[in-house]
Amino acid sequence: MMGTIEYLRIYADPDGCSHFEIKRIHLTSKDYAPPAPPLNTSAAEPAEQSVFLELPVGWYGDWHPTPVRQWLILMTGECEFEAGDGERLIRRAGDVVLLDDTSGQGHQTQVLGDVAVRIAAVHFRNDSEAI
Repeated sequence: MMGTIEYLRIYADPDGCSHFEIKRIHLTSKDYAPPAPPLNTSAAEPAEQSVFLELPVGWYGDWHPTPVRQWLILMTGECEFEAGDGERLIRRAGDVVLLDDTSGQGHQTQVLGDVAVRIAAVHFRNDSEAI
């Protein structure tokens, strides 16, 4: 059975205001790791580097653009993102976010609850296009 992975994209419009967009990555069956049976995979995308992050309990990041286009895969905790247009969304462990707002005002991020937010971040190459 093939499926999709849903993710939140945070991007900046031409005026520099950030917005949210819910997108999906489609998976197709492939022989990814023979001799193991086929599994569902996305298309491969080039990456530059990866890093693990920990946002401590109570952490708040005021308005800031992302320093690099990157995937965020939340591993623990939950946080709230606020876009420049005022919309707010909460993301929890297991959720995926694409930070694509490398210009303009950016977004705000706040850790919620009493658990630090641990994140696996995958940085795109500079020449990568929006997914």
